[in-house]
Amino acid sequence: MISRERIFGYVKEKYGIAPDYPLPTAPDFPVLRHRDSRKWFALIMEVPKERIGLEGAARVDILNVKPANPLLRDLLVRQKGYFPGYHLRGSWLSILLDGTVPFRDICWLIDESFLATASGRERQEHREPRDWLVPANPKYYDIVRAFEASEEINWKQGRGIRTGDMVYLYAAAPVSAILYGCTVTETDIPCGFADGNRKIPSLMRIRLQKRCDPDQFSLQCLKEKYGVSVIRGPRGLPPGLSEDLKK
Repeated sequence: MISRERIFGYVKEKYGIAPDYPLPTAPDFPVLRHRDSRKWFALIMEVPKERIGLEGAARVDILNVKPANPLLRDLLVRQKGYFPGYHLRGSWLSILLDGTVPFRDICWLIDESFLATASGRERQEHREPRDWLVPANPKYYDIVRAFEASEEINWKQGRGIRTGDMVYLYAAAPVSAILYGCTVTETDIPCGFADGNRKIPSLMRIRLQKRCDPDQFSLQCLKEKYGVSVIRGPRGLPPGLSEDLKK
């Protein structure tokens, strides 16, 4: 049996969201919904077994979620413990909470439903960590000296980068190579710096995790092996480069 409290605990810990009970005709049916848009991403209902195609009149708890991919829903409803969304239109999926479906799978589907129904801002906030390639111009900042002094420094925050992401710092000419890999430990640090050439509205805090030999990921290597020829601002990494940087 998967208890309601266990599901509430998972959602509270991961998303900071508690259930509410907005249905006047079903005051004991908890709804989980986004803080900003108030859209539902999960609903627990107690229904008779016969209503979802099972034998018997006993009542059971089901969890309703909305996967992003309708094909996933169609695949799951062929498996034990899953049913088309009960009393809900669209691509909702009902999950039997009697222990047939493992808790880890339930959590994964809650996450899928959360992202499928989230606003762009909330989806960005809760997405999986990403890897970024970020340029560093020696003309403006001596990054080598900075990391000799401390393993954690402030850096100009790129759009879309969030806490938990990994940034690989590419030192421009005359170095022209990736030198450092860092994790982002804090974002949205106010800055407000501006001069004739640059504006830096906010900073991020990055912690050094890896040093790279300049010959290992030189600009020539990035061009020939990974197809990266221009690094003017924060950008995602090709999968092959991301994998090799982590070795």
